[in-house]
Amino acid sequence: MFAAERRQLILEMVRANGAVSLRELARVVQTSEVTVRRDVRALEAEGLLDRRHGGAVLPGGFTRESGFPQKSHLATAEKTAIADLAAGLVEEGEAIVVGAGTTTQELARRLARVPGLTVVTNSLLVAQALAHANRVEVVMTGGTLRGSNYALVGSGAEQSLQGLRVSRAFLSGSGLTAERGLSTSNMLSASVDRALVQVAAEVVVLADHTKLGTDTMFQTVPTDVITRLVTDEPPAHDDRAGTELQALADQGVQIAVAGASGAPGGDQVPARRQERRDVPLPGPRRGQVPGASPTLRTAAVLGDPSPGAERARVADLRRR
Repeated sequence: MFAAERRQLILEMVRANGAVSLRELARVVQTSEVTVRRDVRALEAEGLLDRRHGGAVLPGGFTRESGFPQKSHLATAEKTAIADLAAGLVEEGEAIVVGAGTTTQELARRLARVPGLTVVTNSLLVAQALAHANRVEVVMTGGTLRGSNYALVGSGAEQSLQGLRVSRAFLSGSGLTAERGLSTSNMLSASVDRALVQVAAEVVVLADHTKLGTDTMFQTVPTDVITRLVTDEPPAHDDRAGTELQALADQGVQIAVAGASGAPGGDQVPARRQERRDVPLPGPRRGQVPGASPTLRTAAVLGDPSPGAERARVADLRRR
């Protein structure tokens, strides 16, 4: 395929989906991510699209939000791996909050197997995934339906959360940086996410590598409130993602990295007892010893929690 043909196809994909990862673009046009990145730079220079960390978006993408049909086709393997790993953090009988998003929808499908679970959510997609689960109670917020992501938003949703208290909130978003934390492109969604955070003892962010280093308009969860990040393995050439992960770890965020092909050891559903032991669940910052260095947890070292293994993993990410 000639460069002009590649770039036209790339442009058509971005226009159709709103946002596309470099990995997906390379797969469709059947070339390397290095070549695709070069094409994206050329198209950005012509003002036809905007580059974002790990992908490309329509011009003005800082305030633009893709709808569910577009998001559901982005980074699907990565979202699956993240959901597999995050599900291992949940135990029987817990009460948790799950926010709206395609990654949290994947998580909900796995939570259907956790008995005695209570899930509070403002997402119709999350509720649908759990609707026929045995021994899982689903509590829906009130609010106004936002059709683009099938979520309940507004004052009704926020007020229905008052007086609740759960062990953990699982949230996704449009971007994540060490400087601002989790953010989204929609004001109403951001406001509800902030209300979800207020009812949880700890906050777990689910974000694939394409969102690392991306900053969008409305902050939802500041970095110092995020207890844990569950993400996927960044591509080898993605220096920015590795740097962002280290910066988040330096601020006390515990990080678990899953491979794009699935959870550690190839298990599609991680063993909860083992991961629960390897990834301790203290409250936000309360479990950190004063003066101690933050811990970067990865799927590769869950079975080897020694500081030396973790430092080697951090160094490897930074080299990439």
